[in-house]
Amino acid sequence: MAEAEDVKFKVTIDGIPVEVAPGTTILNAARQIGGDIVPPAMCYYSKLEGSGGKCRTCLVKVSKGSEKDPRPMPKLVASCRTTVMDGMEVQNITSPEVVEARKGVVEILLINHPLDCPICDQAGECKLQDLGYEHGSANTRYEFDRRTFERIDLGDKIQLHMNRCILCYRCVYVANQLTDQRVHGILGRGDHSEISTYIENVIDNDYSGNVIDVCPVGALTDKTFRFKNRVWFTKPVDAHRDCPTCSGKVTLWYKGEEVIRVTARKDEFGEVEEFICNTCRFDQKKTSDWILEEPTEIDSRSVISANHYELFNPPKVVKENPILQQQNREQLARTEKLK
Repeated sequence: MAEAEDVKFKVTIDGIPVEVAPGTTILNAARQIGGDIVPPAMCYYSKLEGSGGKCRTCLVKVSKGSEKDPRPMPKLVASCRTTVMDGMEVQNITSPEVVEARKGVVEILLINHPLDCPICDQAGECKLQDLGYEHGSANTRYEFDRRTFERIDLGDKIQLHMNRCILCYRCVYVANQLTDQRVHGILGRGDHSEISTYIENVIDNDYSGNVIDVCPVGALTDKTFRFKNRVWFTKPVDAHRDCPTCSGKVTLWYKGEEVIRVTARKDEFGEVEEFICNTCRFDQKKTSDWILEEPTEIDSRSVISANHYELFNPPKVVKENPILQQQNREQLARTEKLK
C-alpha cells in the first residue's frame, strides 16, 4: 500500500516538469507549479464536487499523451476535467492555438455580457474582467440584440443580475452541497437558459450567501454592499469569531473604521477556503464582533493592492529628521518675528 501511495506521474506544462499524484487534473498540476502557466477557470471550483467543464476558458493542448502512448490529443482539452498521465506534455500559454482558442471563448462569454464594469460591485475582483483585458477584442462582431433579463431579488440580501451571468453553475453546486434544499437552478435551454428560482422563490438558508462568493462575475451581488464602495478603496483584514454554525474565519472589508462587507477568505486562485454562514456575513458588521488577525494578503497584480499595507501600523513614509525639524522650528520663529 505504501508503494502505491508513493506513485507519482511526471507531467510537463509549458516546459516545466512537475510530479503529481495519479488522478490529478492538468489544471491542478499547473496550480502546483503556479505563475502565469496556470490556465484560467471560470466554472471549476476545487471545493465543489462536479464543477468544471462548462466555460472552456481552461483549454490546453496535449502535445504528448503519455510515455506509453506519445501521440498528441487531436483537439484542445479542458484542463479542469482531463487527468494527467505519466510523461504527458502540455502546452498552455506557449501554444498560439490555445491563446487563439481562449480569445474565441472570451468573445463568446462577452457576447451577452453588458458593459457594467463602471457600476458593477464585482469590478476589481472579476475574473471575466481579467480575461477580457488579456484576451478580449476591442470591438465585437456580434450584430444581434443581446439577451436581457430583469433583476431579481432572491431574498432581502441577494440580488441576481442574469444579464451578467455566464452559466458557470457554481451557485447551483454550492446550494446542492451546502444546503438541504436547493430552490434555484438552470431554467430553459440554449440561449434562453438562465439561473432563477421557480416563481421567484426566496433563497433562504444559513449558507445562501456563499453563492455571492463563488460567482466569478457580478451576477449575484450582496445587497448590503451594493453601490457602497469600490473594492480598491477598501482595506481587507482577516478576522475570526467563535461561530456555532461555521468556522467563523472571514475577511472584513473596511472603509475607514466601518466594516462595509464581510466575505469568506479566498486562496490565491480566488476560491473560498471555508464557507461561512449568513450570520457572519450579513449580521456581524462591527469590529467589536471580531478578533482581528492581520491585513489580508493581496496579489500584487490586483488593483486592491494599491495603497494596501501588510501591517496594521504601517511604517511612516517620511522618516523623522531631528535636524530638519529643528531648522523648521527656527525658520518658523524668524517668520513669526516679521509679522
